[in-house]
Amino acid sequence: MSGVSSAPVLRTGEEQPAPPKQARSLEKRKQLLRAGRLLFAERGYEATSIRQIAAKGGAAAGAFYIYFHSKRQMLVELMNELLQRLANLNLQPAGGGDVRVGLRDFLARVFRTDREYYGVVRAWQEAALSDPELGAMQKTIEAWTNARVLGVFQLLQRLPAARHDCDVPAFARMMDRHFWSLLARGSRMRSKDFDHEIELAADVIYHYLFHHARAGKE
Repeated sequence: MSGVSSAPVLRTGEEQPAPPKQARSLEKRKQLLRAGRLLFAERGYEATSIRQIAAKGGAAAGAFYIYFHSKRQMLVELMNELLQRLANLNLQPAGGGDVRVGLRDFLARVFRTDREYYGVVRAWQEAALSDPELGAMQKTIEAWTNARVLGVFQLLQRLPAARHDCDVPAFARMMDRHFWSLLARGSRMRSKDFDHEIELAADVIYHYLFHHARAGKE
């Protein structure tokens, strides 16, 4: 996930409501988005209704349509928020010291930053399975995140003891899929289990990309 390019901006074919200008309206839209994010994490996409989102956001059901034409449009907006947060992450791995520990610290920092949005990934993947337009957007997202993962691995290959006989592009694609799986499951995992999976992912990367006997302490 390195600074390859700006995050893709997702847009559906639906008409976009006029953006609110008054502070009160901006705050109400923010409250609805937060409600949608929490409910998508708790219930998933299909089991969450507009009425439930509005109620949790402290609004009448009809008020939802002032800001979003559909639940689907809200989901796309939440996914845009997550992608922008991912784009703002510093994905420069630290060099020097113990490479294995450094990888664990790096992944922990990256994945803990936006954990409150992980329920959005769960809802997005659920919706994209039956929605061709969202499915096409998912391919765009994956192309972007795969390029960022590849960029990080290429930076790691500049460190001492890095291997140069491995298929880094294929490995980046595999790890990118695993990272998306972790994001989708993260909202329902205990912190202890989530942290353990991060450590395991760091170990897999370490053993594939480095001559680990010389790359630092085990």
